[in-house]
Amino acid sequence: MTPAGPLGDHPQRDYARKLQLFNAFAGPDLQALMSAAGVKPGMHVLDAGCGTGETLERLAGIVGPGGLAVGVDLSAPHIAASASNAIRTGQLQADVARLPLRAGSLDFIWCANTINHLRDPVDALRGMSSLLRPGGRIALGQSAFLADMYFAWDLRLERLVNEAVRQYYRERYALDERDLTSVRALVGLMREAGLDDVRPQTIAIERISPVDVATEAYLREAIFLQTWGERLKPYLAEADYAELERLCDPQHPSYALRRPDFHFIHTFTLVSGSH
Repeated sequence: MTPAGPLGDHPQRDYARKLQLFNAFAGPDLQALMSAAGVKPGMHVLDAGCGTGETLERLAGIVGPGGLAVGVDLSAPHIAASASNAIRTGQLQADVARLPLRAGSLDFIWCANTINHLRDPVDALRGMSSLLRPGGRIALGQSAFLADMYFAWDLRLERLVNEAVRQYYRERYALDERDLTSVRALVGLMREAGLDDVRPQTIAIERISPVDVATEAYLREAIFLQTWGERLKPYLAEADYAELERLCDPQHPSYALRRPDFHFIHTFTLVSGSH
């Protein structure tokens, strides 16, 4: 069995629902980034860490019938979810750090919110770059290099909640915060792996009330329940946790997503480099 990654990933780990929620929320914004980063019709592209396949299908739509889009993900449940959703592209279950593809066969590699799950990102990048044709590009995407804004009206509570999340993950994975710091240095990782013409771009995905259905589903389920929820109770003062519960409860008058001052900002950074 493939050893678990630093964030506990292994071939049977399943967080398909969370991936689907994020892709429904952010997918249109990320599709614009794909084209800006250089994905074009006719290209052969790889989604390294394709998850449940929604982003892979967007890539396939850009390259068109004259191109090829293939996805690789370590998780068997994620690959199964993409198949059950009738996503019309090719997916392989494999370790992104050891891709079973032919050298020099790709024009573009998209790798979003994945590099932080790898034990040796530079080695993985070198392996990916060997799959590119001359002039081909790799694009590494990562969410929230700049802190997300949830409670435009309460910076203090937002700060405490973010710190509680960090404390929870430190205990869950036995990692010091410094163990994961290198993912912020995508530019440096790309250059250390020997990639040229390294270009960063950061976008802000913003939503205000009333939010659309995909945004509400993502925030309520993936953030309010799965990322926050009951597991943050030991890390917050009683009054702060009670306030968080009220803001996350759709039955409460204070429910954040129905407040007229609700303003959510999520940042996404894409760094691309050429082979």
